Amino acid sequence: MHYGNIKYYDIANGEGVRTSLFVSGCTHHCKGCFNPETWDFAYGKPYTQEVEDEIIKSLDNDFINGLTLLGGEPMEPANQKTLLPLVKRVKELYPNKNIWCYSGYLLDSELLSPSRACAPWTREFLSCIDILVDGEFKEELKDITLRFKGSSNQRVIDVQKSLKEGKVILSPLNEKKNKGNIYNN
Repeated sequence: MHYGNIKYYDIANGEGVRTSLFVSGCTHHCKGCFNPETWDFAYGKPYTQEVEDEIIKSLDNDFINGLTLLGGEPMEPANQKTLLPLVKRVKELYPNKNIWCYSGYLLDSELLSPSRACAPWTREFLSCIDILVDGEFKEELKDITLRFKGSSNQRVIDVQKSLKEGKVILSPLNEKKNKGNIYNN
């Protein structure tokens, strides 16, 4: 796996201050994508054990709320497999921090049902994710007033409740709107 960027102290991709890993590789190719260079699976730098260790180290600060995975597409099967040890380590070392993941794949019809995105390790991967923002970005549904998502078709999902109840449970964050600037959110 390759990655395009790591943002330490990110405040745009999930609640609070986060470490965000932008993975490479995406087959969705959404019109209007904000990061089209990451569609290429070979874009950026190789993801190594040293990179993973640096991400883990960055989370060892009280003011960091958690880890966000986005891209590209973290839920491409090959990316899931590479990211699985990272999310397991985060849950083991930092059980009070949360993990967000942004994916164009839908939780119920693609990640938890037979599809090209549902790999043998998908359920284990999802068992480590707290919030999933799912659904492809749709330029015609773009809404800059939405928090944590770019288009109105996307959902902010409480993954653990969804797995427990066997159906999609939206997070209360799904309905929150931007109020104009980062200081009012």
